[in-house]
Parts: sequence; C-alpha cells; structure tokens
Amino acid sequence: MSRYVCVHGHFYQPPRENPWLEEVELEDSAHPYHDWNERITAECYSPNSASRILDAEGRIRSIVNNYASMSFNFGPTLLSWLEHHAPTVYEKIREADQESVRRLSGHGNALAQGYSHMILPLAWPRDVRTQILWGIEGFRCRFGRDPEGMWLPETAVDTRSLEALAELGLQFTILAPHQAARTRPLDGGQWADVGEEQVDSTRPYLVRLPSGRSVAVFFYDAPISRAVSFENLLVRGDSVAQRMLSAFDRARGRPQLVSVATDGETYGHHHRHGDMALAYALQRLASSGVEIVNYGEFLERPPPTHEVELVEGSSWSCAHGVERWRADCGCNSGAHPEWSQAWRAPLRRALDQLRTELDAGYEERGRELLVDPWAARDDYIHVVLDRSQASLRRFVSEHSAHELGSEEVTTALKLLEMQRHAMLMYTSCGWFFDDLAGLETVQVMRYAGRAAQLAQELFADGLEDRFEAALAEAQSNDSRAGDGRSIYRRQVLPGRVDLPRVGAHYAVSSVFSPERGPDRVFCYTVRDEARQRWRSGTMTLDMGRVQVASELTREAAQLGYVVMHLGGHNVVAGVAEGSGEDEQLLQAAGAAFSRADIPETMRLLEEHFGGLRYSLASLFRDERRRVVNSVLEATMEDLESHFQRLFQQHAPLMQFLVEGNVPLPKALRAVAELSFETQLRRLLSSEELPVSKLRELWTKAREWELQLDEAGLGYAMEKALERAAAHSKEQGPDPRALERFYSAAAAVQELALPVDLHNAQNVCYELLTGYYPERAAAAAAGDSAGGRWVELARALGGVLRVRVPD
Repeated sequence: MSRYVCVHGHFYQPPRENPWLEEVELEDSAHPYHDWNERITAECYSPNSASRILDAEGRIRSIVNNYASMSFNFGPTLLSWLEHHAPTVYEKIREADQESVRRLSGHGNALAQGYSHMILPLAWPRDVRTQILWGIEGFRCRFGRDPEGMWLPETAVDTRSLEALAELGLQFTILAPHQAARTRPLDGGQWADVGEEQVDSTRPYLVRLPSGRSVAVFFYDAPISRAVSFENLLVRGDSVAQRMLSAFDRARGRPQLVSVATDGETYGHHHRHGDMALAYALQRLASSGVEIVNYGEFLERPPPTHEVELVEGSSWSCAHGVERWRADCGCNSGAHPEWSQAWRAPLRRALDQLRTELDAGYEERGRELLVDPWAARDDYIHVVLDRSQASLRRFVSEHSAHELGSEEVTTALKLLEMQRHAMLMYTSCGWFFDDLAGLETVQVMRYAGRAAQLAQELFADGLEDRFEAALAEAQSNDSRAGDGRSIYRRQVLPGRVDLPRVGAHYAVSSVFSPERGPDRVFCYTVRDEARQRWRSGTMTLDMGRVQVASELTREAAQLGYVVMHLGGHNVVAGVAEGSGEDEQLLQAAGAAFSRADIPETMRLLEEHFGGLRYSLASLFRDERRRVVNSVLEATMEDLESHFQRLFQQHAPLMQFLVEGNVPLPKALRAVAELSFETQLRRLLSSEELPVSKLRELWTKAREWELQLDEAGLGYAMEKALERAAAHSKEQGPDPRALERFYSAAAAVQELALPVDLHNAQNVCYELLTGYYPERAAAAAAGDSAGGRWVELARALGGVLRVRVPD
C-alpha cells in the first residue's frame, strides 16, 4: 500500500487597499505593525518560508521552507502586496514552487485562485470566465508556468464554474467532502450516495460535464482539517503526524492520499508556531515512509477510477450552499449571535442594480473605442500586472477599434478600471461577517464607490443616487451606523479621490517637506512646475503649479495651488484646475501676507481658488500621521523635557516610596512612565545598543512596577536586533560585527520584551551553517580572530536557541 500526504494552505487576506490609491493605508489596530497584511506576514507568511525544526533541547536544528512541501494558493491581490512589501517572502514562495516542480516530475505546489475572491456560483456569467482567466494570467506572471489546478473562493462550486475551469485548461480543484452528492466507478455501475461527508477522500474523482469536458476533484479529509483549524491539533507536530497516519487503511489495498486543507493563516497567525508543528509533522511523515506530494503529482500516479456528482451551488463555509453571500441563512462568525444578517440580500441587490447600469454603459461606450469590450476586459489583466507604457501600448494596439488619441486612451482605461472595481465589489468577505458596517462590507462599498465615480464621469448621471437609494434598504444591527446609504455617505464618500485632491495632498505635504522634487503619491505622479514662498514671521504662504497624472488611467491635469501655514497644525489650502495664475492677484495676496494681513490674504485667495477647502485633514492617512508626528515633535520634546526635569527632581522621593513598598501616586507614576519610556525608545533607536544603560533602566522600571508600552518597546527592540543581525550578515566572519549581534541578542534575552526573533534566528542559522566549520578550523589552527568568532557564535546560538554545528 502506497501512502501519500498533501497539505493545502489557502493563503488569503480580505482586501484592504484604498481603491483610489491602490495601497493599504495605516491600520492602528495592527499596532505595532503598519497594517494587518504586515502583521500577518510576520506571524504567518514569513515564518512558513523559514520554519524551525527543533532538537530534543528545544534548539533550532534546521530551518525549512514549508511552501516547498505543501500545496498552496495565494490570493492574487495578497501576492501583489507581498511582492512590493515583503519581497524576500515573495521570492521564497516562488522558489518553493520551482523546487517542487523539480522534485515532483514537473508538478508545482502552487495553485491558482479566482482573482478577487468572488463567489463564482453567484457571479455574472462573464465574470466567472474573467475571474478564472485573470487568476490564470496572474499565476503565469508570478510563477512562470501554467497552473494545473485552481482554488475556488470558499470552494464555492457549480457546473458553470467547472465548465469554465475545464475550458481554460485547468485540471483539478479541491472541495469539502460534504460537497459530494454521489459517486460510482468510471466504468459504470450504481451510483452510491455519499452525503454527510461519507465520500472516500483518499482518492481523486472525475466530474463529467455537460460539454463533454471533465475536471478532477480532490476532497480534503474533513475531521483532520477541522482538528488542525479549530481543535488545537497544531499544539504538537507529532500529534498532527499521528492523526494523518491513522487515516490510512490497509484494507483499501491501493494508493491512498490523506489530504488536509485549511486557511493558510492557520499555520502561524491563528495558531502561534503552527508553522513549526506543520514542518515537524511533514518531516516525521516522510521518515515514516509516507510520500509528501502535491495534487498534480498524485493525479498523475493513479488517475481517477471513479466519478462524482457534486452538490450544485455548495461551498466549504456555508451549510446552506452559497446563501451566506446573499441571505440571512444563519451562518455568521458567532461573535454576535443575536444579530441578523438580513442586510445581505439588499446589499447584493444594490450591487446587482449598480452592475446592470455599469455593464450597459461599458458596452455602449466601450464599442466606440474597443473592437470587443469584453475580450479587452479579459486581456486587461496584463495591464493590471504591468502598468508600464510599453504594456499599455501593446494592449491598445491589440484592442482599439481605431487609432486612439490620448483622451480616448484615458476613457478606455477608465471604462476598464470601472469594470475591475465592479468585480472587486463582489469580494466574498463583504457578506461573510456579521454586520453591514463591518470593515469588510464597507470595503466592497468602497469598490462600488470607485466604480460609480468612474461611471458618473463617463456616462451615467444619477447612477450614484439610485445606488444609494438601493443601499438604504440594508440596515445595520448597530443603530448608530444606520442603513447602507448612511454608511456609504459617512465611510465611503469622504475618502473619494480625484486629481485636485491628490494635488492638495502634495501641496500641503510639501509645506513640511519643502525640498521635494518630482514625486509619486501612491498611484499618481506629481511634478512641481513652479513655486513661490512668502514668509511672515513663522508663517509661510506657498503658491505654485503642479502636473498631476494617474498611473492607472493616464488622466492628467495642471493644477494651481496655494497653502498657508499659520503654524503648528493650522494649514489651509486651495486648488484650482488650469495654471492657477493671475499674477496680479497672487502678488497682491503675497504682499498682504508679508504684512501679516491674514484676512485680506484669505479674501484674495478664496476669490482666486474658489475657497480654501483643504487642510491637514486632507492628507492621505500615512502622510497625515507623518506630518502630525512632525508637528508634534517639538511639543513632545518640550513635554518630555519638562517631565524629565520633574522626574529628576522627584526621583529620590519615588525611590524612597518604592523601597518602602508605598504605591506611587498617580501623578508621579505618570511622570516616571513617560520618562522611562522616552529614554528606552531613544536607546533602542541607537545604531549600536547601549546594553548596560538599557539593562539599568529596564531593571528599575520593573522594580517600580511601571506600566510601559511593552508591545511598542518590543517592536523597537526587534528592529534594533535585526539591524545588528543584518550588519553581522554583511560582515560575515568579522568577530566585531558578531559581537554587536550577540550583545543585542543577549539584551533581548535579559529584558524579556515581546520580541519576534524570527529574522534574527534566520541570520544566526545562516552564519552558523555558512561560516562555523571554516572558523572552527581556523581557531583550531591557532587563529585568534577565528577563536573569538567561534566563541561568540556559540554564545549567540545559545541565546537565540540555534544549535551550533558539531
């Protein structure tokens, strides 16, 4: 009996990017990380690219790339984020697929995924094909090969989606066992009902389609997958391996595959160190004679001998088929069992109504510019993946109905961007959770808002009013949030971006970064063409002209701007399309400002710019935080200096109180906490850590039982350790660099702050495996530098729990 195991991870994050900026903005709830993508990368995606296997003493024995030993799919939008924000992890994922192709007869571990996580059985027919096609093309771009299989969002399946898979050359998908209705041998015989998860998941099946095509289906082992996801099986890797081994049955007398499928985030984000349990389990299984394969490899070895009929319109995460994404079926997160999801149906109706209008306008305007608007939409993924001028030229050349001028190219791109957001607004997460006002649901409204904005610019007066009226039928469970229209107006419309808003962002931002040249503001380029500055005491007045262009639609505008900075956070700005120049009026405004006549200055500027509508609040979130921090810097320095003087003045008294076991009064405690935290942060930002001073301060903070921001300090400590690790990696066998690394690691151990050692341990492992034998030989030959390096390396390995080579 041949035994095989395949573990599949569905790695996916609800989309978080601002639809107008194409970037994930600052998310305070992810503190100390910038956003949740970054946080989950640190907890899951990165650890799985370098997972630890420990020895009996709990030291790191080896580091392995889990992606090389498991089947996986990444949401295309998540993979794009990783490419730009975590390139090392992104490359490790790609390398793992390449390694699996070499190891498994040309079959790679990576699978494709429907592009924007749309529930395909509920999708419009054209969208089904486009979603699959975009997923395939995105996969080819990332992995350099054709995908063999595809993960269907939420494993939601019907005959139409399987027909599209087969037509586009995909061989298989993965489903939940309850999605199987009945099976029989391929050579005929009686159908056997396999409801209630009774299907034999150790073999693949063939689905014969009405077109005559077929698709193979793998069903994962539901009990093991549930135990991995929800029953703490990942506490021990040995338990995972034992559970999988127990699923084999010698009585079957044929090759068997134990297939486990879960959210990829299970391994590290949902279950801390779940990646390590997986790595150990896979190694233990391999040592037990089990072959670790992927689905493509197994499908080739014993081709399907049975066919299956599926439960039409079913999924892995809704007991009622696909009702979770259109009705109040009872499926929810469980966080608010008393809440209703009656809002789901009117939300989908509102989006369907909007979609009908968008498609009609797209087809009508599209035919004026494109040979076949729908074929152009299918092919537009190549522009999405490569926004270069050369890529756009190729696309326009292939699809334009006639030679297009620059304005016509912009119109075509707006139409296509409208269609992209019209698909994104059906992202499944919008219906998955509990309330209309939830982040994920607001996000799909934001996509709808971007699509509606483009439609209004192109062809559809009143479209957005009709959409809002339809949204009003959906009610939040939170009376404060109100209905869908209220949520849309409060949380979507204020974030809308156009070229003047980008120009205003640039102009206001430049007050605090006056030396800026040509700039990229997310997916826009800004070129400063002229600028004048007037001063009046500490106040400044800037007037100038910029060229702003969208990298997505190529829409461009020349904008005149004015920014008046009255000190601190008091900024007012105006933007006007065109050159913005009326030299006489501008000079009059400058003269009025120079004599500190602010009312006259504002009157002249409001006359010219039609009002000063912008302020510091108009900045996009990340830049607003940066500028606010800059504005606060002087204030905070004054406060910190004042508190430091208070602390020094009263430190002897506080020490006396602590030694006498007298609780510090609230006011004195606040002084001490701010003083200690400020000092610690400054020390942690030093290029080389002053370990003795850190130790002294931290020890005293513990003695005084101060409540400090341990998460923030731990993150700062983590970055300091990583700086020392990177320096040591660059210097290789230099004992001075290694000593700096060791000192930082020892400080981390001593201070016991919550520090993620993952990256530092990776560097330590590389140094030990790469240099230790050579340095040990040099030390044995009497080389003092080699001896010192070996001494430090052994100490570093002890602190970071990395086994030193024999």
